[in-house]
Amino acid sequence: MADKKREIAIQDTYGERFQHCWGCGAMNESGMHLKSYPDEDGEKCICKVTPPDQFTGGIPDNLFGGMIAMIFDCHGTASAAWFAHKSKGLGLTEDTVIGRYITGRLEIDYKKPTPMNSEITVISQVEEIGERKVIVDMTMEADGIIRARARMVAVAVKDNM
Repeated sequence: MADKKREIAIQDTYGERFQHCWGCGAMNESGMHLKSYPDEDGEKCICKVTPPDQFTGGIPDNLFGGMIAMIFDCHGTASAAWFAHKSKGLGLTEDTVIGRYITGRLEIDYKKPTPMNSEITVISQVEEIGERKVIVDMTMEADGIIRARARMVAVAVKDNM
């Protein structure tokens, strides 16, 4: 049997002070606990989630647009943190405390309705890494169809935030 390396979610490397987000915070008991993982070569980040039924939109079989934005928001900031971390030649370990990023701008193009009761996959790639900002491009898919695209400008959190 091969020894499988344990995957570490980017959100699990946030410092304790930054683990309270409703969407992805491990310390938020009533939160969604979204998890984002770098792919094998670290060039993309992937998040998979099947939203609970209460997040239906105005049309009962479709996901609420605000939830789509929240998923992009949490996955995008985690991805920004990873891409900046990786650009310094660093990896994720059990002891990593990754630099935290917040959303400066989030643009979403809703392409097709996102169905309820389907696993959603969000894939991100870095567009640009600056001194304090990272631009991330994301695609959301369900049932093999692109449902939405997003572009985020994420900004590094200052120590005194």
